[in-house]
Amino acid sequence: MRTTRRALLLGGGAALGYGAARALSPGLPSLAGNPLLPDGTPDGMLNDASLLSPTPVASHEALDTAGEQLAEAFRARLADGPPVNVGAARHSMGGHAIPPEGQALTLANGTVAVAEDGSAMRVHAGARWSEVIAALDPLGHSPKVMQSNNDFGVAATFSVNAHGWPVPHGPMGSTVRSVRMVMPSGDLVTASREENPDLFALAMGGYGLIGLIVDMEVEIVPNLRLTPEYVRLPGTEIAAAFSEAVADPEVSMAYGRLSVGREDFFQDGFFIAYRPAADQADLPPASGSGWLSRRARDIFRAQLGHEGWKGARWGFETRIGPMIGGGEVTRNSLINEPVLTLDDRDPARTDILHEYFVPLEAYPDFVQACRKAIPASYQELLNITLRYVDTDPVSVLAYAPGPRIAAVMLFSQEMTARGEADMARMTQALIDRTLDLGGTYYLPYRPHATLDQMRRGYPRAEEFAAAKRGIDPDLRLRSVFWDNYVSKL
Repeated sequence: MRTTRRALLLGGGAALGYGAARALSPGLPSLAGNPLLPDGTPDGMLNDASLLSPTPVASHEALDTAGEQLAEAFRARLADGPPVNVGAARHSMGGHAIPPEGQALTLANGTVAVAEDGSAMRVHAGARWSEVIAALDPLGHSPKVMQSNNDFGVAATFSVNAHGWPVPHGPMGSTVRSVRMVMPSGDLVTASREENPDLFALAMGGYGLIGLIVDMEVEIVPNLRLTPEYVRLPGTEIAAAFSEAVADPEVSMAYGRLSVGREDFFQDGFFIAYRPAADQADLPPASGSGWLSRRARDIFRAQLGHEGWKGARWGFETRIGPMIGGGEVTRNSLINEPVLTLDDRDPARTDILHEYFVPLEAYPDFVQACRKAIPASYQELLNITLRYVDTDPVSVLAYAPGPRIAAVMLFSQEMTARGEADMARMTQALIDRTLDLGGTYYLPYRPHATLDQMRRGYPRAEEFAAAKRGIDPDLRLRSVFWDNYVSKL
């Protein structure tokens, strides 16, 4: 039987009884008089993970070539036809990887080559993290920093400068040594901290608007057998737990979670830190999702509209979960989980992510702000995961100008006009409070932030827009995100 401890904890575990969960119908507001927003993605359109961004495109094709052949394919599309954008999973939620009326390209090549000294890999821009782990694991290596799920493309992770569980690192871009990309002019350039550093800083977290990445040199680390340590603590104290973990050189991965039941919203928390086990011999192959992980999805979804199930899941996470999932696990197994494990299948609802980055000293006030804004909204918060992100001194659109606590929230949103309007209202309120505390919000999600909020949260955004226009005066690289925000700066 194969499963992952993370899915057990996140889902609440099949031990709670799937049949009982199904027997309770969700206590959600009636949809009567509130028609659903258009469902599906018609022919000739592309959508993203929000299911709320259907956008007409001129074409959509997959490219599986590499190296100079891929560069030439990029040049051909840049030279002829409508604007271009490259995507992988298209898991952003505001059309960031969709070119309106343009040429949408999806890279389909998982080539990974490990350097002789084992410190880095040369990876195709379209490789998914699942393919990276499959290539690295037999060699005893692991990604240094990646997103917490393995569905996404490596270049896409760099383009949104995503972060993960490892401490004490910054975003994934901090582990990238160099990228090769085709510029809007057709030139193939190498960008790094030493060579074309301005282009490197723009492309890191540049949402594909600067150049089309061909391949990348990315740092890797040894895979390890890890032992978790679980601590239950008040929700406001998790920043202090991260500070201690970052100061401990033995801690290689860590995260926290908070209770999401409305009665005790964010009052209770737990923190997990992973340290190397004494025995590092004969590491088992990286595990993936099994039947128990998929069954955990059903328990996770049973929370929707049921405060009782939220409490039951929290009880499992804090009491039973550590006993079941408290054993040793490899680093690669921890991160080898697809986002689809807990996927929503309700046509009347969609999963929406939020993410906020808060200075450690402001974290308790951020918790208080969330207690006021979220339970008073119409939204169902199913999960929050807390991570540490170190300073990003490179990216122009940096969300971590200093050490930050990253708060990753998963909401289930009703797919109606009222649900969308309420989500926008709540999002703007949370962004305002986060900005007041010296933090910011993450750009890849729904386009609910105002332009002024983007300016406040990303003070170099106008610099980015000006550089983009200089590099790409004919707007050969374009997206819904460009149209909604950057083009207006």
